[in-house]
Amino acid sequence: QVQLVESGGGLVQAGDSLRLSCAASGRTFSSYAMGWFRQTPGKEREFVASISLNGASTSYADSVKGRFIISRDSAKNTVYLQMNSLKPEDTAVYYCAAKPQAYRGRAYSERTYYDYWGQGTQVTVSS
Repeated sequence: QVQLVESGGGLVQAGDSLRLSCAASGRTFSSYAMGWFRQTPGKEREFVASISLNGASTSYADSVKGRFIISRDSAKNTVYLQMNSLKPEDTAVYYCAAKPQAYRGRAYSERTYYDYWGQGTQVTVSS
């Protein structure tokens, strides 16, 4: 089992950047594929970005492609989401997720694949 704790959210203006972090507990971080999702009130949680367990593959939602970058540091048991050129429509609670028993080079975009979730961090982008 793994526990996930997100940080780095906040209030920024349109065009600014933020970096979210997700710290994972346990010694098996390198065996998990990781993902970031987001949710706004009244809407389903949606995929943002994911990275394979070996860091070789990434996947992005079309809405963030070219602006967001996902990365992982196995030495620190941490996955990051660098968010650039933020827009008001990026406002949401952002969740980190972990998928065990992942294929080495696969990045998973489907929410149902993920077994573990963090508590979320709020990102608010003002216009």
